Amino acid sequence: QVHLVESGGGSVQAGGSLSLSCVGSGYSASNYAMAWFRQAPGKEREGVAAIDTNGGANYADSLKGRFTISRDRAKNTLALQMNSLKPEDTAMYYCAAKFGNYIPLQRQYYDNWGQGTQVTVSS
Repeated sequence: QVHLVESGGGSVQAGGSLSLSCVGSGYSASNYAMAWFRQAPGKEREGVAAIDTNGGANYADSLKGRFTISRDRAKNTLALQMNSLKPEDTAMYYCAAKFGNYIPLQRQYYDNWGQGTQVTVSS
């Protein structure tokens, strides 16, 4: 059974940086694409970035240049480096995984989710 656990969230002032981590278990990292999603209060869950088993990445257009997704297949971990944070980045951030190497940013393609980690950016 796939199990994902996020960490690294917290509170930061606008312009600051945070790094999120996700540790996975119960699956082979060689067969699963992974992604970060976020959900702000009252809003739909949206895709932030996704990465395939070869390190190829797909980013939400609005976040390119500020966020960087990476993974360590040997350790079965996923990371999200967030720079130049803005108050509108405030949300619960979720790690997700799906079988195969297609890396969409739509939530319906992912069937494995972590519990989330809260990121709060103050102005």
